[in-house]
Amino acid sequence: MRAFTALVKKDIRLYMADRRAVLMSVLAPIAIASFFGFIFDETGAQHQASRVAVLLADEDRSAVSTNLAALLTADSALDVKAAALSQARDAVRRGKATVAIRFPAGFGSTAASAFFGGADARKADIELLYDPSHASEASMVQGILAGHAMEAVSKEMFSGKTGRDAVDASLAQLRGNTTIASDQQRALTSLLEGVKGWNDVSQSSGSAGAVNGPTIPFEVKKEPVTSGTGVPYNGYAHSFAGMGVQFILFMAIEMGVGLLAQRREGLWKRLRAAPLSRTVLLGSRAVSTALLSLFILACLFLFARVVFGVRIEGSLTGFVGVAVAFSLLAAAFGLLIASLGRTPESARGLSIVATLLLVMLGGAWVPTFVFPKWLQQATAVIPTRWAVDGLDATTWRGLGLSSVAWPIFFLLAATLVFGGLAVARFRWESE
Repeated sequence: MRAFTALVKKDIRLYMADRRAVLMSVLAPIAIASFFGFIFDETGAQHQASRVAVLLADEDRSAVSTNLAALLTADSALDVKAAALSQARDAVRRGKATVAIRFPAGFGSTAASAFFGGADARKADIELLYDPSHASEASMVQGILAGHAMEAVSKEMFSGKTGRDAVDASLAQLRGNTTIASDQQRALTSLLEGVKGWNDVSQSSGSAGAVNGPTIPFEVKKEPVTSGTGVPYNGYAHSFAGMGVQFILFMAIEMGVGLLAQRREGLWKRLRAAPLSRTVLLGSRAVSTALLSLFILACLFLFARVVFGVRIEGSLTGFVGVAVAFSLLAAAFGLLIASLGRTPESARGLSIVATLLLVMLGGAWVPTFVFPKWLQQATAVIPTRWAVDGLDATTWRGLGLSSVAWPIFFLLAATLVFGGLAVARFRWESE
């Protein structure tokens, strides 16, 4: 045990002696995590002003299109500017605008006619041009446009000249239609005449408190559901968890590559001559790597707590459990690299690629909910996802120890698998 402790202290002292390496292992993940947190955090002021750029080409100039353009312009999620169609198309192609909307000539009258025209009526067209790299924003604009279009068209139908003309045309068509049953014809006629009467009353009332027509009958009140303590979602919590996982694995790579370099120099062959078992020699390196991993993770979350207000809203025991389990996994991962690698150079390249794949698929860069459904299910077996999900659960989600019991279990199981393979396959001499 004394020899084991001495080897652990030796590894930690050597690592801490290189101050530049220590600073980089802490400052690099802090810088990148801060950037990702700034981008994805929903509470910062930058997201208050982050509206979707929309160019609007109104070729109709009717009461419906003008009212709809005003509603879109007033929407807090959109930054709407008028433009000609050719200019709007070119701006979207160049990436200067995210979405362009075109109201073609005749849009207002066609929309009004289709309002009570039934399923067979010709519907008005709205052209939506979008940057394909911003498909999610385009879908959001499409939803906003649908809501405001219903509001603008219904307002005109119940209180505008276009609505009166459309109702008169619909009544004329209905009276000459012999394919509709008499009882249905009477009901539709009564409905349209009622709409016409409402429109006449609204017009005659003028500005003296007239009702301008139906509006959207509800408002959506959003509430972020996190820890239940009233603390809003902090995007920095996820970014620091993800970058902590990534850079700890990078540090484990260096540990494994360092073992390969020492083996090539004959150091491990000489150590093997001492009365030390393979488990003691490799285990001491694993423990020192795990302790350094915990040190890096502690530095990251301490910085996140002081600077960005990231709190452990859930179980502190669960957070520590996930951190310890992942640190042990990182140490076993480093040993596995050393056991499978032939040379330091080849092992470093392959292990970096493997680590980047683990980090990407584990949701360290972006949350896994943005993945396709099949990929979300496939990545359920990725150890890095267990670590990131566990850290998220105990920070901004505010969950208890039971919610991270399985991630801790799977991380420890993966540690045993990686560690067992590493000890069994480690070669003491270079081939």
